[in-house]
Amino acid sequence: MKIIETGFDGLLAMEPDIYNDSRGYFFESYNLQKFKEFGLNVNFVQDNQSFSSKHVLRGLHFQLKPHQQGKLVRAITGKVLDVVVDIRKNSPTFGKKFKYILDSKKNNFLYIPEGFAHGFLTLEDSIFFYKCTRLYHKDSDSGILWNDPDLGIDWEVKHPIVSEKDQRLQTFQEFLNNIE
Repeated sequence: MKIIETGFDGLLAMEPDIYNDSRGYFFESYNLQKFKEFGLNVNFVQDNQSFSSKHVLRGLHFQLKPHQQGKLVRAITGKVLDVVVDIRKNSPTFGKKFKYILDSKKNNFLYIPEGFAHGFLTLEDSIFFYKCTRLYHKDSDSGILWNDPDLGIDWEVKHPIVSEKDQRLQTFQEFLNNIE
């Protein structure tokens, strides 16, 4: 497995070693020992999976303290534009965004540590999978508006399909006003 640093503390892109033959392919989608070798001591407690049609945008989501989640995400089928925003107040990359294409043909994935708002846009019909370090906690569910002009995220699609809930999320400035 190749682990790639992103310039954001703890945010890691990963490319598995894929073994192909006439029957198909095999790869490790998670290996605790390799994570520990890279300084990641995480304990995943919940797996989530969603299907989204092409051009569906979900996010930017996060859970409030003390229920923040780290996530290991990948596209099982299809291709997605994965986007994170660092919302860790004392981080040198606070307020900065990172974009990464997750492609089921490459079987690549992204580890997103606690303290990031996360969203994704499906570039094709896609099944999206993520492992979480904490259980979902409804009262801690929060997010930032996907098209907030202060963040200026280029989602690469002019009119994505966005849920009503995600269209009503707070702006980044509102988040800043409420941050501890």
